[in-house]
Amino acid sequence: MKKFSVPLIALLLFAASCKKNNATGNVACDKTPSTIVAPASEQQALQDSLTAHGIQATKDSSGFFYTINTAGTDPKPKDLCSTVATYYRGGFFNGTGFDSSSSGSPIIFQLFQVIPGWQKGISLVGKGGNINLYIPPSLGYGSKDVTDPSTGKVVIPANSYLVFQVSVVDIE
Repeated sequence: MKKFSVPLIALLLFAASCKKNNATGNVACDKTPSTIVAPASEQQALQDSLTAHGIQATKDSSGFFYTINTAGTDPKPKDLCSTVATYYRGGFFNGTGFDSSSSGSPIIFQLFQVIPGWQKGISLVGKGGNINLYIPPSLGYGSKDVTDPSTGKVVIPANSYLVFQVSVVDIE
């Protein structure tokens, strides 16, 4: 599997930072959590895939599923402006991987920069936590192909159901 960070870069919604609260000097997050809930048809298709692959997972109210392998320790991300460092592997239910972080350096991002399934899922574990995320299209990349900008090749087809193994290294 070729290692590149196109999908994680594609996870970046836009480059912005948290605003500073002038009155207290504390950082106040101005990002609002996603209210997207996967349609019932996507939730059912995802449940069917999990069942077909013998995977037992917990369903989140927004429609993704997860398995916490290690809960980790405090802190957990407090809001979407939390900075998180992770190692991860992203793929599909057929076992094909489309991206992973290198073993040398974790990928560092603020939660508001990633897809809604990651925003909600990573918030369930703390530092040192490990979680498997099973994400339907509407909480992932939706109805648009994700392509490698250097080749134009489709890396994640539109309407894909995604499987991520994520290890949280650090949270700030």
